[in-house]
Amino acid sequence: MKLAASVQQVTKEYVLDGETVRALRGVTLEVPEGDYVAVMGASGSGKSTLLNLLGCLDRPTSGKLLLGEDDVSQLSDDRLSEIRASRIGFIFQSYNLIPQLTVLENIQVPLYYQGRLTARERDRCHELAGMVGLADRLKHRPTQLSGGQQQRVAIARSLVNDPYFILADEPTGNLDSVTTEEILGLLDALNEAGKTIIMVTHEDDVGARAKRIIRLRDGNVLSDARQQQKRKAVIRH
Repeated sequence: MKLAASVQQVTKEYVLDGETVRALRGVTLEVPEGDYVAVMGASGSGKSTLLNLLGCLDRPTSGKLLLGEDDVSQLSDDRLSEIRASRIGFIFQSYNLIPQLTVLENIQVPLYYQGRLTARERDRCHELAGMVGLADRLKHRPTQLSGGQQQRVAIARSLVNDPYFILADEPTGNLDSVTTEEILGLLDALNEAGKTIIMVTHEDDVGARAKRIIRLRDGNVLSDARQQQKRKAVIRH
């Protein structure tokens, strides 16, 4: 079994106003390739801290964090930045699109920063836009799109580097119920196609779409349980 990520006895501490806050207290978990994990917990449980560590946005205080076979626990800021750009796909609640860029240009952003925007990669970005249902919106800018369409752009952008896994931080938090269902259906389909998804959510109905729910409390893993297999979803090209 190949692992997309492995968290081994990870702790994370912050100093706030002179006091040490223990955000994670020895968390251990593994995410096999192709898994679909929902990380849940109340505010202050450690789920955002865990997401930041998995996204190489921060380093653990102690313990090991492996992405694939690489230990990223103590890498330099520059190396962490390289890994974020080349191995991890991000989907945010607020979409994080660049308003001055078109749909196609926003999808291309990770490749642009890596100097990899070749003709072949441009074609791939067109394909990804079509896969998420935006083939007729390539020249639109974010302000001309609905929230659901903006999140579709973010999903396509998260796939351009064929990442180890997709980190989705409250991906439906700003969407209505109908659009939420559409976006979750797209994530279902990506997972069925083999993509590994790690999603942070506080909504039970959203977490129920995952194959597995990890619940955190006070920086510890409270429970880690697999769910019954979800219905299959299909990406229509």
